[in-house]
Amino acid sequence: MPDKSPRSLLQAVSCVPIGVLRSPHVDLAGMPIQPVGARGVAGHIELELQYAPGLKDLDGFSHVIVLYHLHGSTGFDLVVTPFLDDEQRGVFATRAPRRPNPIGLSVLELTCVDVERGVVELMNVDILDGTPVLDIKPYVPAFDVWQPARTGWIGRNGTDASVCRSDERFR
Repeated sequence: MPDKSPRSLLQAVSCVPIGVLRSPHVDLAGMPIQPVGARGVAGHIELELQYAPGLKDLDGFSHVIVLYHLHGSTGFDLVVTPFLDDEQRGVFATRAPRRPNPIGLSVLELTCVDVERGVVELMNVDILDGTPVLDIKPYVPAFDVWQPARTGWIGRNGTDASVCRSDERFR
């Protein structure tokens, strides 16, 4: 009988990027920290052509969830001072980029899909240029929005992510 204990289930996982994200953000410093702070900023994903057929029917969605490797971030801290606060918080209660597995997530507006070229045009892009893309998923409000939702410390501190910018703390 196979061992199904939690420790035995932990094993190395590897991901192969499916493409690269292109954006005007060439430096981590001063970047928007969330898509809400990047309103009107265009960018696009250039998929490896072998994955382009997977874009079929994506153009019917208004938004996508983009999962990516935070390649500009190194190392991690389990307790961080996030961009939206002056207090230290557990990294899993934040969206800080220095994480044990540096995976980012952004919900972005989809403006155009070119299956033939393997290009996905996006708006409100808050992602560093050259970022390896791990996956693209359709955003479906009926699946992805939960009401009522609690927002923990973020909802209590009143800081506006639309004006907050990245700084040196997570390099």
